[in-house]
Amino acid sequence: MEQIRTIIGVDLGGTNMRAGLVVGDEIKKVSSCLVPKTDVAEEVTEALITTIKEVITTEVEGIGVGVPSLVKASSGIVYDVQNIPSWKKIPLKDILEKEFKLPVYINNDANCFAVGERVYGAGREYADFVGLITGTGVGGGIIKKGHLMPDQNCGAGEFGMMPYLEHDYEYYCSGQFFENVYNVSGGELAQRASEGDAKALDIFKEYGKHLGKAIKNILLAVDPNAIVLGGSVSKSYAYYKEAMWSEISTFPYQFVLENFVIVPSVVKEIAILGAAALYVDAETDE
Repeated sequence: MEQIRTIIGVDLGGTNMRAGLVVGDEIKKVSSCLVPKTDVAEEVTEALITTIKEVITTEVEGIGVGVPSLVKASSGIVYDVQNIPSWKKIPLKDILEKEFKLPVYINNDANCFAVGERVYGAGREYADFVGLITGTGVGGGIIKKGHLMPDQNCGAGEFGMMPYLEHDYEYYCSGQFFENVYNVSGGELAQRASEGDAKALDIFKEYGKHLGKAIKNILLAVDPNAIVLGGSVSKSYAYYKEAMWSEISTFPYQFVLENFVIVPSVVKEIAILGAAALYVDAETDE
């Protein structure tokens, strides 16, 4: 019989912090608040503790936290958190474990997405895959042999930062592409594409070619058997899928593509579930 775990998943964004009580594969309760605008790091930490206390129960086994920053996963120290200027070097794991007397696991948001898909989403079908977020930016998490691939600073999978053309892949493979090159938001472009606008559809095709090139690099670097796409741009997958696969089809090792698949994420609240999945990933042997 599969064990039903009770975990707190924390999504620490630059604007909001949210904590969810996850029982099995369902989020039973969510608490949220605005990230305090302050230069005092302890005020942000106290707000986070309060948010967690609003959903915690005696059945909770552990806590997972996703943050938009570099993390020393072994020690749980977070560095230079985006939009929280006071958090330059925060021993968040130690702070939360001392407060709640529970094991705490911390990682960046892209890795949380990947492990969340492995535990709760499409990644359950694949032991080796990349969870690739294509939204405001581009970031990825790497799952190998069923678990999040360990690294030193949660920097593995940051494919968006790789140089490409005049900029990097993030410039061409995230929502930035539509705004920087065509001065239109991804949301507006998707609406126009849904109405059959030829120009919008052409822009998505161009985007798909760029993303296809990025995915060929991922295939060379990581050799996964799947990519799970998340982020806002993945919701427009139908408009760039064909162009993306046309580019991928030029990959030099054709046999690699025979069993390679790309699937968009359909998991709701993946940020909270992904954070909770950090605990499952760390505490589960396969």
